[in-house]
Amino acid sequence: MKKTFLILLFLISGLTVSAQSYTGYFHDNYAGVQSVLFNPASIADSRFKTDINLFSVSGSVANDLYGVRFFDILKKDYNIDRDAKITPSNANNGRANFDIMGPSFMFNIAPKHTLAVFTRARSITNLRDINGNLIDQVKDGLDQASNFNLNAGNAKGASNSWGELGISYAAVLYQNNQHFLKVGLTAKYLQGGVNGYIQGKDVNVTYVENNINPKAGALISNGEITIGASQDFEANEDYKFDANSRGFGFDLGLVYEWRPNYADYDLNNAKPADNNFRDLNKYKVRFGLSVTDIGSIDYKNKKQDTYNVNGVVTQQMIDDADNLYDFLNEHYTKTSTSKGAKTNLPTALHADVDWNMYKKFYLNLNGDINMVSTNKLNAYGIADRVSLTPRYESRWFSFYVPMTWMEYSGMQVGSGIRLGAFFVGSGSVLSNVVSKESKGADFHVGMKIPVYEKKFKDTDGDGVIDKEDGCKKVAGPVENHGCPWLDTDGDKVFDKDDTCPEIAGPVENKGCPWKDSDGDTLLDNADACPTVAGPIENKGCPWKDTDKDSVLDKDDACPEVAGLVENRGCPNLDTDKDGVLDKDDACPAIAGPAENKGCPVVSKAVLEQLKVEAKSIFFTSGKAVLSNANNDETSTRLDAIKEILKNYPNAKFAINGHTDNVGNAKANQKLSEVRAKVVMDALIAKGVNPANLTSQGFGATKPVKSNKTAAGRAENRRTEIVYLGNF
Repeated sequence: MKKTFLILLFLISGLTVSAQSYTGYFHDNYAGVQSVLFNPASIADSRFKTDINLFSVSGSVANDLYGVRFFDILKKDYNIDRDAKITPSNANNGRANFDIMGPSFMFNIAPKHTLAVFTRARSITNLRDINGNLIDQVKDGLDQASNFNLNAGNAKGASNSWGELGISYAAVLYQNNQHFLKVGLTAKYLQGGVNGYIQGKDVNVTYVENNINPKAGALISNGEITIGASQDFEANEDYKFDANSRGFGFDLGLVYEWRPNYADYDLNNAKPADNNFRDLNKYKVRFGLSVTDIGSIDYKNKKQDTYNVNGVVTQQMIDDADNLYDFLNEHYTKTSTSKGAKTNLPTALHADVDWNMYKKFYLNLNGDINMVSTNKLNAYGIADRVSLTPRYESRWFSFYVPMTWMEYSGMQVGSGIRLGAFFVGSGSVLSNVVSKESKGADFHVGMKIPVYEKKFKDTDGDGVIDKEDGCKKVAGPVENHGCPWLDTDGDKVFDKDDTCPEIAGPVENKGCPWKDSDGDTLLDNADACPTVAGPIENKGCPWKDTDKDSVLDKDDACPEVAGLVENRGCPNLDTDKDGVLDKDDACPAIAGPAENKGCPVVSKAVLEQLKVEAKSIFFTSGKAVLSNANNDETSTRLDAIKEILKNYPNAKFAINGHTDNVGNAKANQKLSEVRAKVVMDALIAKGVNPANLTSQGFGATKPVKSNKTAAGRAENRRTEIVYLGNF
């Protein structure tokens, strides 16, 4: 036949169509602004500083009628009606989706708050409950088909295209140890494009062929067909943009993350280089739940026609019709309305579980459920599906293999890759390559400018990140911008603390050399009086004269009582009250006559007493050793002599030693000298001033008795103490 039967053509023309966008990609933690389309909460605590989408597009088709070898359709002689595997039923279905994302971006406005703005153009087409047997019967044209009786039933189709301007806000709602919850909301302004739909009600078609005259074949139909569009395309086939056809929509999302290793990301332990761990994955398991596309578009100029298709038409009537509207208007009764109407968005529920299996390897389980009633007039939505997607992801590279069961098209396997600013993938490419009966195909591709959160460099490990470090390769303190403090003069005092940074000096003087402020040759650090000159022996301080008698305290015997210079700073005293001032008194503590310089006079009685005491000092025979036999008496005699001599501090006494004439004269002389000195040393040991004593030996030269008798010799062996006068 020259023209395809118009109604049947409309019903089957959309069967090569399907559903979702960015299959396998949007679960990636580096999907950025694209992920907000499926769960607005996903961008909170993001690994991006900002993500700018330049351009991305996604499209998909699926049906349950035609199965094809995907790459065969590219051949020039390919005929889908002839070469495809057709699986007709009384209720075949199909969907199509096309999504363009224009300039869009997301950025963190605070550590726990993220904002995204996106632009988007979308088109979705749904066909449901189409009798696939009709297609098989009329694929060669009605004039080639046998008589048939087809129940078209309640077939329906709807298509809508629109634009979106969306703004998304996401925030961390709850964070406590291993539990992390974030929430997101998207508000969308919707601009309507083209909306059209068709729905049959109890439609039944019977074609009776005339073998004698094919032109006399007749189509007997009954039932009701409703056709609607966003404008009156019957009156004007050109599309007219209507700015008043607009609406609003919302997306809601929650994400829970289980972070068993939360202690590893404690911000209290973070170093500046860690950048608060913003670049790291912190969860072991992530759960996401969202509802998208809540809302509608109000088409102000929508027109709807309902046709009662009870009647008979011939093949000639079909051949003569220029378009569907002319055919229906000419042969069937029509009821029209022109009031505007709202068209709901394809509301859907999304849930996913993302498991971080090991390091950068993940496994995602995702489910999408259509929330739009399939029996509703002008209803369109997504296809139900379940996907299992293993993936490897890193900052600049991701690879994923989605395995999906899709409503209508069944199982399909795809693959995708992300290389920094570029991503491309398909949820069905692998199954399309190997399958002979592929019933769906999809793709996504895009370009963006990702600006990632990352760990800052700290080359020298000094706690100052490189971008703020004035000395990136040399460690230094934070307060000096990561540079070590200088010590120009090498005195171990940093220039920041060095009062004299170019002249070496001690630490205790703030890096400056010590001065001699008072010029007394003693440096200030050792000078007890740094501003007043003084002698070194007094630690740089001038000597004091406390009593102001012109005798410095160091020389003043009476530093607190004024006195005479010649009296060592003391006033004239007569301590012993002998009439001789202490300054002239050779014995100021012992009274004595002036003619003897204030010292007592050694009398004859005293000398006699000394003689008696001295005679009682005995020696071992022939030796200069005090006798042990008379040791106690000798010590007593020496004490008595000491007590006498201390009363005459200015008197000079001689200790004389004498022997008898027995033996060698030289030996006796030597013995007498030594014995005299032994006595003198014993007195000195008991406290007698050595200046008051001398010793001398006379041997046997001065006997006092005759050496011819034993008694005389005993008298001659003696020690004498002789007064020599004063000094």
